[in-house]
Amino acid sequence: MTRLTSAEDTSADNVGGRGGETLPPRPYRLDESTGPLDRDELSTIDAWWRAANYLAVGQIYLRSNPLLRTPLAPEQIKPRLLGHFGTVPGLNLVWAHANRAILARDLDAVFVAGPGHGGPGPNACAWLEGTYSELYSHIPRDAEGMAALFAQFSYPGGVPSHCAPETPGSFHEGGELGYSLLHAFGAALDNPELTVFCVVGDGEAETGPLAGSWHANKFLSPLRDGAVLPILALNEYKIANPTIMARIPESELVSLFRGYGYDPVIVSGSDPAAVHQAMAAALDGCLDRIAGIQRAAREGTDGAHPVWPMIVLRTPKGWTCPPVVDGEPVEGTFRAHQVPLPGARTNAEHRAVLEQWLASYRPGELFDAAGQPVPELLKLVPVGGRRMSANPVSNGGTLVRDLRLPDWRSYGVDVASPGASKHEATRVLGAWLRDVTAANPENFLTFAPDELASNRLQDILSVTGRDWQAEIGEYDVKLDRTGRVIEVLSEHMCQGLLEGYLLTGRHGVFTCYEAFIHIVDAMFNQHAKWLDASSAVPWRLPIPSLNYLLSSHVWRQDHNGFTHQDPGFLDVVLNKSPEIVRVYLPPDANTLLSTYDHCLRSRQYVNVVVAGKQPQEDWLSVEEAAVHCARGAGIWEWAGHNDDPGTTPDVVLACAGDVPTLETLAAASILRERLPQLRIRVINVVDLMRLQPEGEHPHGLSDRVFDTMFTTDRPIIFAFHGYPWLIHRLAYRRTNHAGLHVRGYKEKGTTTTPFDMVMLNDIDRYHLVMDVIDRVPGLRQQAAALRQDMVDARWTARTWTREHGEDIPEVANWTWSHPA
Repeated sequence: MTRLTSAEDTSADNVGGRGGETLPPRPYRLDESTGPLDRDELSTIDAWWRAANYLAVGQIYLRSNPLLRTPLAPEQIKPRLLGHFGTVPGLNLVWAHANRAILARDLDAVFVAGPGHGGPGPNACAWLEGTYSELYSHIPRDAEGMAALFAQFSYPGGVPSHCAPETPGSFHEGGELGYSLLHAFGAALDNPELTVFCVVGDGEAETGPLAGSWHANKFLSPLRDGAVLPILALNEYKIANPTIMARIPESELVSLFRGYGYDPVIVSGSDPAAVHQAMAAALDGCLDRIAGIQRAAREGTDGAHPVWPMIVLRTPKGWTCPPVVDGEPVEGTFRAHQVPLPGARTNAEHRAVLEQWLASYRPGELFDAAGQPVPELLKLVPVGGRRMSANPVSNGGTLVRDLRLPDWRSYGVDVASPGASKHEATRVLGAWLRDVTAANPENFLTFAPDELASNRLQDILSVTGRDWQAEIGEYDVKLDRTGRVIEVLSEHMCQGLLEGYLLTGRHGVFTCYEAFIHIVDAMFNQHAKWLDASSAVPWRLPIPSLNYLLSSHVWRQDHNGFTHQDPGFLDVVLNKSPEIVRVYLPPDANTLLSTYDHCLRSRQYVNVVVAGKQPQEDWLSVEEAAVHCARGAGIWEWAGHNDDPGTTPDVVLACAGDVPTLETLAAASILRERLPQLRIRVINVVDLMRLQPEGEHPHGLSDRVFDTMFTTDRPIIFAFHGYPWLIHRLAYRRTNHAGLHVRGYKEKGTTTTPFDMVMLNDIDRYHLVMDVIDRVPGLRQQAAALRQDMVDARWTARTWTREHGEDIPEVANWTWSHPA
């Protein structure tokens, strides 16, 4: 650990002020500092820092008069002051020093702003670099553009207060508290020349995802990947409370990060000149260390697990803002977190101090008469794509290369007739993904929370290993310094690393047990929002889709029990924009292959695919699967009553999901045998979005097509993989919604047999037959005996499980047979 510090106290306790006073910021001098920066370098970096801080304050407060050419008037200040200043000076400091390093070393670098709503800082830096004006011609790099930059910030019709898709150079949403380091490491994977400067907020560091993120260094290969330089912005406060990491002893903090595998460098102080010198020394030392680690690995002289450097940057909260407002200390306290002078529009004293605050940055030295940055500032701007605000990596859609995908049809299983054979669908998919992995060794990764083999995808490991940079033990298997599979028992880490990988233009798959994908609900939400918002930003190009493969699902978690039984992620997903989300429930191996081929070719979506890993009937040939998946939903004529295809059915049996499909077909078989006069139509739904009207989702069926398929007046018995109300929600506007009766998971589960699981939730074949009898007009009396048989069959099946510990043979050994 290295400590680089100034002697000045950084706490707020030494800030004086008489009761009720509001004081302007204090001046500082540059000429008394020593360090690696010469006078010109120090002056340039400090000027950039002051300019970025000035622009940040202007964004929060001003609607006009950007260069203070006249005294501030109330109407020139926004009526609603929205934004966060507390973390911004630290972000701007890192950006300025990163630019110096980029210029000196010709670095390919990007910037990740983790601390909450720090948007004014990166916005300011992007404007100073000229990128903002290149992408938004109505915001030129002059006084007019400065006024527009200020006016749009946190204003109706403008831009958000955090780093968002609208922010040049950003690929991490500022509202995604806790994911910055994961996005940074995900970006560095397979980007050997990239350096990611990742600023982690000390409040953010208290979150669960960020706490796990420090272990991402165990998956970063100095041979194959780029580098991440974490910079913990230790400014002591969150919105109303101190942060944990700022209040634990420094020795504990250093020990914590050493235990994580980092060598921390402490930069601490409140005097800007001294901090500039300390930061420059720290950054030079860290980048030298990183270059040495990578050089040794790539030259083959050192294969040991590297100890990566990091920086702990301890500076005051709201650094350079007014130290006292209304007699209360602000700079260096939680009161600087958001808007240090909340009454600037209505309070004359606040307004006067705001003007003094802005003037303390000496804008006359930073911007010329036209409002353009002076030449001294522009010396710190890298060229073209070397600017962090213009690096193509931060706009991943510009870098996307299509995957080389083998023809999925050649991996399909032979289906002599529906239900004649069984396969583990995800194992069949695994053989295809194995060859996808081999064909795309630099832009495709698979992520799993220790569940790759459990979800039957272990064939991938025949062409690669699990990425692992930590110690490899004698009995470990398939660990590889350059592996293409990342397994870590943290859904947060899998999700965040994959997001970072996708956001920077690569492809991947996240496979997980269905019940535990809920752990990343909030991360999914934020990624979907990013995709939605970025789709409206003209200069952002579509990125590869986020592809989930959820297996070990609710209906076949009978051995693990109630904790592992939850299909509710589908409900979460469908809350998001219909332009972004897709949900697929392929019923067998061939439809899973077809579905996943489509998903890996897609862009700018979240694709959720749920598929079983247990042996399950094969229903469709490769050719039939391709057609059925293209339709998304279709009638299986071979399963229904097709003596006279032109006859309207008496009942529609619909299904979505592999186990619901099995139970539906078993019910249809019983009905065809016992009630041969009953006309049945069987519909299978692969693409859940087909149930919505065409005006609600791009995949939605028109009312005409939906009514033709599902009828307008016949009972529909729908066996669904998830919670029943989701189907009602999707189809509530359909003509025949009143006739729709859905069976699905009702939060009834335990450790039991597979068939007992479906019986617990009334989605079993016998109950589906009872539903038909109960809902087809005139059938109750005619089929009373059959209904009684179904009740008895359920009782018999349950009794058998209690006595024998397995499913009754007539269920366990059931096979589909075609009526004569």
